[in-house]
Parts: sequence; C-alpha cells; structure tokens
Amino acid sequence: MNSHNYLQTPYNTPFIAQRADPYILHHKDGMYYFTASVPEYDRIILRRASSLKELSTAKEYTVWQKHQNGIMSVHIWAPEIHYIDGHWYIYFAAGDIDDIWAIRPYILQCNSDNPFNGEWNEMGTPQRADDFCFNDFSLDMTVFQHNGKHYAVWAEKVNVGKKISNLYIAEMESPIQLKTPQVLLSFPSYDWEQVGFWVNEGPSFLAGKKHVYLTYSASATGACYCMGLLSADISADLLDPNSWKKARKPVLQSDKEKGIYGPGHNSFFRDDKGNTIMAYHARPYDEIAGDSLYDPNRHCFLMNIGWEKDIPIFSYNNQIEL
Repeated sequence: MNSHNYLQTPYNTPFIAQRADPYILHHKDGMYYFTASVPEYDRIILRRASSLKELSTAKEYTVWQKHQNGIMSVHIWAPEIHYIDGHWYIYFAAGDIDDIWAIRPYILQCNSDNPFNGEWNEMGTPQRADDFCFNDFSLDMTVFQHNGKHYAVWAEKVNVGKKISNLYIAEMESPIQLKTPQVLLSFPSYDWEQVGFWVNEGPSFLAGKKHVYLTYSASATGACYCMGLLSADISADLLDPNSWKKARKPVLQSDKEKGIYGPGHNSFFRDDKGNTIMAYHARPYDEIAGDSLYDPNRHCFLMNIGWEKDIPIFSYNNQIEL
C-alpha cells in the first residue's frame, strides 16, 4: 500500500487493499470468488476461498492480460465473474491504447469448470438486439436473473459536448447477446450526481422480498463519489423506466469522522448464514494528488446490509471486520 498520512479509524481498515470495483460471488460450490480492478488497469485477477476471512489473504491469479495494442489494451476496468448456464463468464470494460477513452464492455468465457486453470476465450462486446453497437463510452456492465429472465445493466455516456453517463437496461437472449434494445433507466438528475462529472455508473442488483433494487455510483471518483439507489416492485416490468423510483439522497457517502471517502462501485452476495453482504471500494483519505482515477488506494471493504420494511439499510456501523 502506498504511504499516505491519514486518520486510521475502526472503519477504514481494508478487507483487501488496492482493489477497486470489487465483485464477490458466493458460488454454489460453497466457495467465495473475488475479482476487482487493479491499480495498473492492465489485467484481470481472481482469487477464491472457502470463507470470507480466508478470501482476504487468498492467493491471487491473473487469468487474462491486456492486449499490447488495439481494443482491450488499456483501462481494464471493473470485472465481474458470473456462472451462467454451466459456464463461467467475466464481464469487464476496456479501452484502446490509440484511443484510451474508447471504453467498451467485453466478455470472456471460460472453457473449463475451473476458472483458474481453464482458457478464457474473448467473446467480444455483447451482441446487440438493434442496429446499434456500443459506439460511445460504455462500461460497468452487470448481469442478473429475475423472474426467469436475464438482464444487463450498464453505464453509457451520451450527448455532444459535455458527456453525461446514464444507466441503461436490456433483457438478455444469452450471456453474450442482448434480446431487447436498450432502455434509459437513470440519468444524473440530482446535484450529488453531478459533482465533477455528471455520472451514474457501477450498477449492482439486489433483490428484497417485495422489491428489487439497483445501487449505482455517482459523480467523479474522488471524495464526492457516492452511492444512489433505484427501486421497483418485485413483479414490475423492469424494462419500463416508470417502474423504477430513485432515492432523493445518496444511500452511502463520505464520512470524515469514520475516515471513509468516495464509497462506491459495489456488489452484493449472501454469506454462509444468509446475510446480505456488500463489497465496495473507498479511500481512507480525501486529499488526492493528481487525477483521482489513478490514485491506487481505492480499497475493498465489506458491509453487512440490514433490512427495514424490505428496504436495504447502508451503514458504516455495520462494517465487517474479519
């Protein structure tokens, strides 16, 4: 970890240091699988363990490395590992070394039951259901299943001039193909979503008993980074934007007293006891030299999510220490 003077508190000791955009899958084999962005943005890593405590120190494997040129050669961001229809998939974003902001979503598929020693095949960008391609800054694709259907949600920047990052949703035909055209789900409409940049990104799905939720991250990647929440009835048409309601205020944001800054880009899973756990990244300080995107100390933290009348509760007091 890079040396940096900051206030150490009971809340800002990392679960895994220098791993941003953390994604944890508690698989049916009982193992916990972990992947995340590394500070160099040059590869995709995996680790696994039979317990969360062991996961924090588990051996890390590089399963894929960036290309030397062309697409997928820079800014390897926010991988997620999923097991769908008997195969392992990794969804991630990457740019082109000749156009580093030509960020697009890409998919890897493993040809083995063991994602650590199998070959990962490049499946390209997700196939669209319309005549469009991912022709602008697009990233942070997540996939989930609900009521027998598979969905993809991702962030994509639009507009000429000042770019605005919105969230879009589509139903999936297969793990590598979209079934429906994309639908605008959310755009940065509140002031806390517009600090530095106008941003909605990093979506993550969570199901309650009567509602479903999508968390997302907002604003620039410094201390202003925070988490918002969308909700819909569990039986609603998820492709209808009117089904979703946006929380007026962020559900998680920087807390100076606790020494946690810029929380965001999270994932959800359930532990061995059935508790809902959130993995997310944050920094233990707010003063960043240079571009916050390249500060290496976005660490992975874990939080136990409480529930109140089927509404998820996000509180640093529920931070997990292992």
